[in-house]
Amino acid sequence: LRTPAFGRNMAAPSAPRPPRPRKEPQPLVIPRSAAEEQRLRLERLMRNPEKTVPIPEKLNEWAPRPPPEFVRDVMGSSAGAGSGEFHVYRHLRRREYQRQDFMDAMAEKQRLDEEFQKKLERNKMIAEEQTAKRRRKRLCLNHLIPSNFSVKLGAASWVGCFCLPH
Repeated sequence: LRTPAFGRNMAAPSAPRPPRPRKEPQPLVIPRSAAEEQRLRLERLMRNPEKTVPIPEKLNEWAPRPPPEFVRDVMGSSAGAGSGEFHVYRHLRRREYQRQDFMDAMAEKQRLDEEFQKKLERNKMIAEEQTAKRRRKRLCLNHLIPSNFSVKLGAASWVGCFCLPH
């Protein structure tokens, strides 16, 4: 018996495959700026609007492992602790310091976020007060008087009064 040649398929010949439709060759475009790169990406997205766009989810922030519920075989401070015990103690201590640093950083971040929100609220209130003050100046609905210009122009326009300090 002879073995088939390496790499040859000795199965029964099947029907020839129809040729695949050829894609149109796309011209190679090298973006020269960030705006042009963004434009090219948008054009590529808009070629097939039914295709879903992958939106990456927000990555979870790193958080240290919680402290162990139970630590076994930890020697006291008395003599007799071997060198291996020191390594266990050192790793536990390092993790605890890391956890405390993380908690301090999270508290600082929360404090800064609250401070920022208060600042936003304060700026929003100041802007609203300025807008209300300008609105009152613009529309004094209690004392509408005909303007002097309306007599000259013949139009019936009205101007707010300036009787009250706005």
